[in-house]
Amino acid sequence: MTTKRKFSTYDLVVVGVLAALIFVCTMFIKIGPIPTPVGATQIKVANALCLMGGMLFGGVRGGLAAGIGSMFFDLLNPAFVESAPYTLVFFFLMAFVCGVVSHLGGRAGKDWRYNLLGAIAGQVTYLILNFGKKILLLVLAGSTFGAAAACAVSFATSCINAVIAVILSVLLAPVLRSALVRAGFAEKLW
Repeated sequence: MTTKRKFSTYDLVVVGVLAALIFVCTMFIKIGPIPTPVGATQIKVANALCLMGGMLFGGVRGGLAAGIGSMFFDLLNPAFVESAPYTLVFFFLMAFVCGVVSHLGGRAGKDWRYNLLGAIAGQVTYLILNFGKKILLLVLAGSTFGAAAACAVSFATSCINAVIAVILSVLLAPVLRSALVRAGFAEKLW
């Protein structure tokens, strides 16, 4: 019989601190908002923190932190407030997928190849969800699929974010992992 691991106070603290870091990073380290016909967008490095959350803390903890931190940014920014529910789900899934892939086979985010695959899988998940939503909303509003070309600027911005996030997260995750191990957090994380 397997026992389920409970979500501890430590897990809540990890999620809360990481969500706060993601929120602050999204708020202050960005270029934008950039207006597009399908809503505002921005170039930011917070996606790298979302992916690192999945790599370092697993899919659930990283996903919760990514979704919550990004959602609170949207709720406090008039340009993005209507996207907050989508942001919660989409960023959760991005970090969750990254965390699941990077932790395959008990690797716990230690293998850079699985971290790279996880980061790419997480970003692809986000891109599909985000642009699927935008195109669907355009079509439901009466636009033709040709109007979906209006998504080009937003898509280009998201692709830039994706490349930045994958590179930064894969490079920085081992450094942060080592720091967490040296600080004595390893036994509580993995």
